[in-house]
Amino acid sequence: MRATPNVLFELISTPSGFSEWFCDDVNVRGDEFAFEWDGEVQKALCIGRRAGELMRFRWLDDEDPGAFFELRIRIDPMTNDVALVVTDHAWPQDMESARQLWASQVAHLMRVIGS
Repeated sequence: MRATPNVLFELISTPSGFSEWFCDDVNVRGDEFAFEWDGEVQKALCIGRRAGELMRFRWLDDEDPGAFFELRIRIDPMTNDVALVVTDHAWPQDMESARQLWASQVAHLMRVIGS
């Protein structure tokens, strides 16, 4: 990613950041994020946060209580390149569609930051 870790973290942790690349709108109340796409709302609980490094969420309607998705910023110690690592739990039959969805979302994020 051609962005500083601070800029990237802003895009993966704030309502204004998420609405630029991830969803149409988002409302936050405490640790609950209500993401909206085409008028449909999905709620997620922020279950982990490390300033400048990661955000971890659990969808409130997920059948698997151990499932989560995580957005983590990694900085290569040799080159100082900045990367976004996405971890998402998916059922085996949903793996390919989850990969395609995240690839599309991250491509949109890269366009937003000019990368």
